Amino acid sequence: MEVVHIYHTNDLHSHFEDWKKIEALLLERRKWHKEAGDEVFVFDIGDHMDRWHPYSDGTKGKGNVELLNRANYDGATIGNNEGITLSHDDLNEMYKAASFPVIVANLYHEDGSRPYWAKPYHIYTTKKGTQIAVVGLTAFFSLFYELLHWKLTDPLEELNRQIKYLNDRVDVIILLSHLGIDHDEKISEMFPEIDVILGAHTHHIFHKGKMVHQTLLGAAGKFGHYIGHMTLTIDDQFKKVTEKKAQLYDTNKLPPIEGENELIQQLVDRGKSHLSNEIIELQSDWTKTKIANVLCDALREWCEADCAILNEGLILDKLYQGKVTKYELLKICPHPINPCIVTLTGSQLQKVILQSLDEKWINFQMMGFGFRGKLIGQFVHNQILFSNEDIYLQDVLLQPNEMYRLAIPDMFTFGNFFEDVFTTKSKKYFLPEFIRDLLEWKLKNLASI
Repeated sequence: MEVVHIYHTNDLHSHFEDWKKIEALLLERRKWHKEAGDEVFVFDIGDHMDRWHPYSDGTKGKGNVELLNRANYDGATIGNNEGITLSHDDLNEMYKAASFPVIVANLYHEDGSRPYWAKPYHIYTTKKGTQIAVVGLTAFFSLFYELLHWKLTDPLEELNRQIKYLNDRVDVIILLSHLGIDHDEKISEMFPEIDVILGAHTHHIFHKGKMVHQTLLGAAGKFGHYIGHMTLTIDDQFKKVTEKKAQLYDTNKLPPIEGENELIQQLVDRGKSHLSNEIIELQSDWTKTKIANVLCDALREWCEADCAILNEGLILDKLYQGKVTKYELLKICPHPINPCIVTLTGSQLQKVILQSLDEKWINFQMMGFGFRGKLIGQFVHNQILFSNEDIYLQDVLLQPNEMYRLAIPDMFTFGNFFEDVFTTKSKKYFLPEFIRDLLEWKLKNLASI
């Protein structure tokens, strides 16, 4: 019998608080298993990088790859944070120094060729000659990849092509899936040939794995809270998996590692060094409300819209008198949220504007859709004026049947905060710019006056 150990991480989102422990466990276990004559593989299932952290933002993800290299990973796939929060060129460069294969089957250039740094599958051969194929898939945010000049194919169609090719050529098939739990369970039903699915994206947790038909699903939550460990027992004569087991290790229960706090600070400092460019010199402190209003003005102006609204909760802190750098802007506005224009009728726009005045937003708790704050906060408006019962855009009375272009953070198009914004078919997203890039653009303009 042959024993294969598989360790997996997912959705770290640049939460490096426990990374030193994770690295230590992975390196130690690799040594143990090799000494015992067993096989060991380590995979990351995407969203290791998140640009809220200065190390990831400043290095455009290359720093995350450096950490994976140091922990001796055997392979990784990409998540949407790698895929659609970086420019095309930055993603093309991110994995240049990777010492492991980046496995993502459904990502292509616009011309249909594959990126030089990615491959649809990788075949690992054990000491006993067992052939293990690992396929990778990433979440199907096709529109956003297209805006960044990538082509993303349907993950299930792509998986079908890869399984057809691999099934008679290998002994074991593992899927690195940054698709989410629902897709993973569906894939288990559709493709019984897959022995193991290592999951991600929806931050789900399987403490002992989950068997769906013949496939064992694994998932390790988010933020490095857990490390996944699967053990496969393989009949080395017939090359068939005879037993599958899964477990998770809680990183909070791992012993402290010397140098943990130093590493955390080093990563912040390295990120800050990349983000030290001066944007503007402020003569006084700016409140969160003032920053939100300047950002709202920038949003409308940059998008060339008729008006704009955004929530003050996007601004997490004030700006202080003195030099403002890219690092300060990241601290106060860390969200991977893009500008967006929605086209609405005057009556729809009036409804949205009035809804934005509701005091419920001030203490409305929010998670997801790229938002890295806690409360939505009150809304600020640009080029929107109120007079008694009337609403004016740029001093012109709002007309119910006219069409208007509203600039808004894209998060409000993903959730049903404003029904008319959520349901309209007319949405235009701007990538790769984040809203903090618009704030930087506006501040530079102000500095040049």
